[in-house]
Amino acid sequence: MNPPLILDGAVRLSHWGVIRAQGDDAASFLHGQLSNDFALLGLSQARLAAYCSPKGRMLASFVAFKRSASELWLACDAQVLPTALKRLSMFVLRAKAKLTDAGAELAAVGLTGPGAEAWLGDNAQLAVWGKNDAGEASIVRLPDAALPDGRLQRRFVWVGPAAAAATVESALPALPLARWQWLEVMSGVAAILAATVEQFVPQMLNYELVGGVDFKKGCYPGQEIVARSQYRGTIKRRAAIVHATEELSAGMEVFASNDPGQPAGLVAQAAPHPLGGYSAIVELKLTALEAGSLHLRGAEGPVLSVGRLPYSVPVDSTAAA
Repeated sequence: MNPPLILDGAVRLSHWGVIRAQGDDAASFLHGQLSNDFALLGLSQARLAAYCSPKGRMLASFVAFKRSASELWLACDAQVLPTALKRLSMFVLRAKAKLTDAGAELAAVGLTGPGAEAWLGDNAQLAVWGKNDAGEASIVRLPDAALPDGRLQRRFVWVGPAAAAATVESALPALPLARWQWLEVMSGVAAILAATVEQFVPQMLNYELVGGVDFKKGCYPGQEIVARSQYRGTIKRRAAIVHATEELSAGMEVFASNDPGQPAGLVAQAAPHPLGGYSAIVELKLTALEAGSLHLRGAEGPVLSVGRLPYSVPVDSTAAA
């Protein structure tokens, strides 16, 4: 019998970094660069957003929110941050906006489980992508993770002064970082990592299904490609959760038995399963999901089993990069 999963507590998210955007034009500038709407973003909301190349390929992904009308914080993978910050800054031009790496000043702490929700108080009732300020910090409700027993695990992130992060951690049981990273995978919402830069159009990672793309907001780099994929029925790849007994890591190729001669997909994000083996979000051809078995590294490689996403993928989109 498997031991019970202990998923309660707080953990410093050392793999996250934070960009601070300041200035009267900060929101409008980001609105013109990212896949989501920042012009209408309120102080009680957060956004998932993709930063794309002109070809629609994701250069970075952000969990972003406003601290005030003229200041936004954008959390992303720490290894991706320097390049994304440099590229975004190149396009500020005459806009009244300044982007800086706030990693030395701000830290992110992941919170999950009943103890964490008790500590959060009323903030535990936030809707997904809801946000509330708590003094110099902000709390965001992230998408839920699907557990093996069918339950959904709620997740939150506290972002605030680095000096205060230790106080948050000490108030709750220590959650191993690997368990938080597994919950990230089980949420079905993949971040762009160093190994996956420019590998995916947002729909390949289901971003439009989890609030990461606004198709009404107007132009941004890659917008035409992203919109064409959506409206012309060219979404032929999707993200799925898989499990394996072998180690999985971002950037590994996946093969399908019904088309063994070429890769069927790519591991986007992976983490050790608390009960053994590994779990991953994998971007796959829909034909690979619909027929045949999945294998790691080659058609004769270790078998991957498909898990459950915590959100639904519309049937019509599975018939349609």
